[in-house]
Amino acid sequence: MSARPRLVCASANPDKVAEIEFILRDVVDLQPRPAHIPDVVEDADTLEGNARLKAVAICAATGLPAVADDTGLEVFALGGAPGVHSARWAGDDCSYADNRNKMLDEMTGESDRRAVFRTCVLVRWPDGREVSVEGACPGTISTEEHGQRGFGYDAVFVPDEGDGRSFADMTDAEKHAVSHRGRAFRNLLAALSE
Repeated sequence: MSARPRLVCASANPDKVAEIEFILRDVVDLQPRPAHIPDVVEDADTLEGNARLKAVAICAATGLPAVADDTGLEVFALGGAPGVHSARWAGDDCSYADNRNKMLDEMTGESDRRAVFRTCVLVRWPDGREVSVEGACPGTISTEEHGQRGFGYDAVFVPDEGDGRSFADMTDAEKHAVSHRGRAFRNLLAALSE
């Protein structure tokens, strides 16, 4: 890439924005989502669908290329749940802790603790062009929370490509090296450079 692409970040979640900025630093000129733009209703039934809803709305509101992502945690023993509903699994106004507590409760006594974190990233340009990529990270759901870092389900998710620590036990660099979001945004950078 000769010039750094300028993208408006569609996410209003400060934790997610911090991760995206960490991963894309020095490669993309990431602009913050304008505060006056209302939240986008994420009612699609796929991660890509929700990412598209956000990217299209922010692109239309700003007239600039927009990048959006959506992430889901798919747990084998729960039939793929919470999946696309991961952020609000414990209810519309739930906290990260509420979601983790529900996860641990649902998994009580469960021997199959396999799970996959998936992130879909989509860039939308004002002329209607799109690029969509995905990143996945297989792992397991721990029996209790571990670690003080991260957000969301990080304290209960242990990636297969690690040393047994949860995402919340890892440094940012360690997490992004194997995480679903890190992989998705690296895939995006590769797609943008083509």
